[in-house]
Amino acid sequence: MKTRIFLAVGVALMAWPALSSAQRAGPAQTQQLTDEVTAADQAFFSAFFDRCDLPALAKMVTDDLEMFHDKNGYMTKTGKEFLDGIAGTCARQKTGEDYRARRELVPGTLKVYPLNNYGAVEVGVHRFFQLLPGKPEKLVEVSQFTHVWKKDESGWKLARVLSFDHRLTE
Repeated sequence: MKTRIFLAVGVALMAWPALSSAQRAGPAQTQQLTDEVTAADQAFFSAFFDRCDLPALAKMVTDDLEMFHDKNGYMTKTGKEFLDGIAGTCARQKTGEDYRARRELVPGTLKVYPLNNYGAVEVGVHRFFQLLPGKPEKLVEVSQFTHVWKKDESGWKLARVLSFDHRLTE
């Protein structure tokens, strides 16, 4: 009897690392998911930086969007608050108080992981360039990001933003 119990415990202990590592690994990245989230990411940042297109952005964020930034802390707790902040930035750009910027995803850094029954997590590194009239664009900052995207009947919407490890390039 003791031998059987010892044997059962031994087998269970040997199987434990394999089971727990399989549970930690989670679902693998899929190309279709990566393509969809990459397209949503590009559409979002194009509407934001290239066009200041608030109606398009409003369709790309959840009502409960939260954004955390390493320099500015807990920045927004609703989609409306986020859009109001973007509207202010766009207004300052029109008057010249603020400069326009371009965002570039660093090639090879993007990773996308599924979130079952919700959407996806996107992580990567991006660069920001200052755009001033009559001058060449200038790299000003590099940072890491983690985005949580929600997929609903209308498409992909940004739900959570972690923007961190901002490094000035000057």
